[in-house]
Amino acid sequence: MASPFSGYINSASSEAQLIQPRHTTPVPMAWPARREPRARPGFGERIRYDRRQHPAALAAFTEQWQPHRLVSVNDHDVKIARIQGEFVWHSHPDSDELFLVVSGELTLQLRDRDVVVGPDEIFVVPAGVEHCPKTEVETVIVMVEKAGTVNTGDAGGERTAELRELDG
Repeated sequence: MASPFSGYINSASSEAQLIQPRHTTPVPMAWPARREPRARPGFGERIRYDRRQHPAALAAFTEQWQPHRLVSVNDHDVKIARIQGEFVWHSHPDSDELFLVVSGELTLQLRDRDVVVGPDEIFVVPAGVEHCPKTEVETVIVMVEKAGTVNTGDAGGERTAELRELDG
């Protein structure tokens, strides 16, 4: 019976010797192509290297269901919003959506179940999954989505809100 190492080591000798591979054709190495910076609104115009605090960000606005960009990370936006009541059923076909509840309680209605997310808890809605956020009391959430993702996803309508920037 052949040893599982018979193709790699010359086991007939008292000293282990590597057997040369059967092919000696050199394999060309290719370096990955350099990526150009992605274009997005404001890219390169104002780069923030300072810290952001969500209490200060929340003090800057009072309107509900209006997301504000805290920061951008690679090709994703980290958004903060105040929400209360029921939103619209929608999905994001090309992007997962992460929800982090800062305060309050968020119910994410899915077609097959409801998921209740409390303070300091995170839930990710996978790409393409229809969902409808709902809260009984004002709730503060942080969301992480691909840059350019519309808040109402594929549903559109009067609740569609343009992402706003925080001052400072």
